[in-house]
Amino acid sequence: MAYVQDQYIHRPFQTQDSDTTPTDATSANDEDSVVSDCESGVSAPCFDQPFLSNNGLIRLSRGDKAHDVIERRFLSNLGSLAAHTKDLTIQKNCFAGITWQARLQSFQIFIKAVEKKCGGDANVKYAWCAATRDEIAKIVKHGFGHCGLPKNNGLYGHGVYLSPDDAPTESVKNAMVDNNGMRYLMLCRVILGKAEVVQAGSTQCHPSSDEFDSGVDDLSKPSKYMVWSTHLNTHILPEYILSFRASIGLLGMQDRVKMPTSPWISFPALISALTKFLPPTAMNLISKYYRDHRDNKISRRQLIQFIRQFAGDKLLIAVIKSSRPKQYQR
Repeated sequence: MAYVQDQYIHRPFQTQDSDTTPTDATSANDEDSVVSDCESGVSAPCFDQPFLSNNGLIRLSRGDKAHDVIERRFLSNLGSLAAHTKDLTIQKNCFAGITWQARLQSFQIFIKAVEKKCGGDANVKYAWCAATRDEIAKIVKHGFGHCGLPKNNGLYGHGVYLSPDDAPTESVKNAMVDNNGMRYLMLCRVILGKAEVVQAGSTQCHPSSDEFDSGVDDLSKPSKYMVWSTHLNTHILPEYILSFRASIGLLGMQDRVKMPTSPWISFPALISALTKFLPPTAMNLISKYYRDHRDNKISRRQLIQFIRQFAGDKLLIAVIKSSRPKQYQR
């Protein structure tokens, strides 16, 4: 990160002679910046869509450095889904207006504060956040407040869940499809500081102690970052908005797990078996989601996804194997 006069110059993805790009803000220290200020690199007008008009967003065109590096990194980390992702549009948040300038200054102040607290490393990362277009419109206008908080399943407490910048698939799957078949993601800069592990089923809404700043599902290789509701307007900065189409059927294929022969088990039997392995908080949420499924509030696929997030595929396969009739265990 750097400053030029009063402009915030930010280097999320930096071009080099090779096709490699850095994965987070800490590696952005080259003078050849992909993104300079809001006047440069603009080759197309803002979205024509009313919900994003006049909100300080600038549409980036193919050929713009920021557009091409973000697009390449996004698609390269989608695996087989990349070939079925189309109509990708990238917009840049120019942080227009006094309020956003104040939020930028606040974000930088918190980076410095967390650096001091954590011995010089604020652990600033780039991450994907799924949201509806209406939620994004509110966030761009008002910031990450209560009115603009993206909905999530509450598996890991109260706050905003994000995916690492090199693992966008989960956020893509969580992105709701609008009436035009479009999905939306925000590419955000996030202050993680010192992260703590948060177990599935947690009701946490703030750091467990002053030692921690954020949450993750796994310290060694996190697939989820959790920014608590107390930190929303100070620890997350939405910098780019991506809109695209992706096949729902193909996304569903990513959820399939190779199960053993005759893997069927009823939900009540599965829930009963999982009580031996999961904490009461997790089981209470699973039971709630099962009731929601019976009441037609959520789909069967959503219920399965929730259970997988709580239990993990390894445990589910083991439970299913152990529940099969003896004749299938030969």
